[in-house]
Amino acid sequence: MKNSTPLHRPMLAGLSALMVLVSGCADMTEAQRSAAIGAGVGSLAGVAIGHNRESAAIGAGVGALGGYVWSTQMAKKKAAMEQATAGTGVDVTQTADNQLKLNIPSDISFDINSAEIKPNLRPILDQFAQGLANQPNTEIRIIGHTDSTGSDAINNPLSVNRAASARNYLVSRGVNYQRIQIDGRGSYEPIADNSTEYGRAKNRRIEMFMAERAR
Repeated sequence: MKNSTPLHRPMLAGLSALMVLVSGCADMTEAQRSAAIGAGVGSLAGVAIGHNRESAAIGAGVGALGGYVWSTQMAKKKAAMEQATAGTGVDVTQTADNQLKLNIPSDISFDINSAEIKPNLRPILDQFAQGLANQPNTEIRIIGHTDSTGSDAINNPLSVNRAASARNYLVSRGVNYQRIQIDGRGSYEPIADNSTEYGRAKNRRIEMFMAERAR
């Protein structure tokens, strides 16, 4: 076997440290466990990018700061949203980085070329807003999307306005305005074929994300 190169040695050390972190996580809280694993992953990223110990240290800091946790409260919120959206076509999932994601199709959210919230979306947003005042470490993002019909001059602001409408409704239900980030992607991130009406209907949507930071 060949000797480890300078790059391999810190990376192997990082892997060993990460294994120790994982094995020692049993006595940690959920927040501590996620932060520790995030630091280990960040350390590996730093080694890969910078090829030195200094970069590994920087990477560890970024990993610890960027971690989301899947707490008991997040699990309860997911269950509540699944119940509130049952039979509506809304997808409720846990993302790979521990965010709660709602993919809300246009048939219950917005009419074509409109940013006005449909009545069927309101109870879903009501449930989403419920209890957020007691979860100060949570962050919320809402992203609007359109299909490919129409020009960017129409679709881009429409996607932002749809996200803004959902944000404003949450604010009217007591959610702090500053906790909600919005964005619009126009027609640039389709999830279905825009050449069919079915596909276009799936692409006209908003996505809502909720995430909890490690304390």
